[in-house]
Amino acid sequence: MQTQNMYELAEQLKQLREKKKNAEQRLKEMNAEIEQADYQLSMLMAETETQNFTRAGTMFALTTKTRASAMAGRKDELYAALKENGYGDLVYETVNANSLSAFVKEQISENQDHVPDWLNGLVHVYEQTAVSVRKSTK
Repeated sequence: MQTQNMYELAEQLKQLREKKKNAEQRLKEMNAEIEQADYQLSMLMAETETQNFTRAGTMFALTTKTRASAMAGRKDELYAALKENGYGDLVYETVNANSLSAFVKEQISENQDHVPDWLNGLVHVYEQTAVSVRKSTK
């Protein structure tokens, strides 16, 4: 009875993960379609000098936003310049969660299965149990 339940749950997990993968792919496709329609509509509105219009109770307005990003390979210089000029609050340092987990796991294994003192109280360490699903290689 328990084995049957385990197989049913395993099949449900497999189907749900596949369904999620398909939904994520569809979402990517929908976002690309939205981006294309937005671009085409904005170009047509600009060409016809239409600032805004209302259709079926929805207003569509042409907007322009200024966007900025660091020049390729110059992110560190940009961050330093922002800090030097009093805009350091715009800069956020981050650590990739997976990289941090791998690093802490390595540090624990090198420190007799304990978090090193210099990391103690700075990281929350916990075990996460999950089921790995992959195709069998029969």
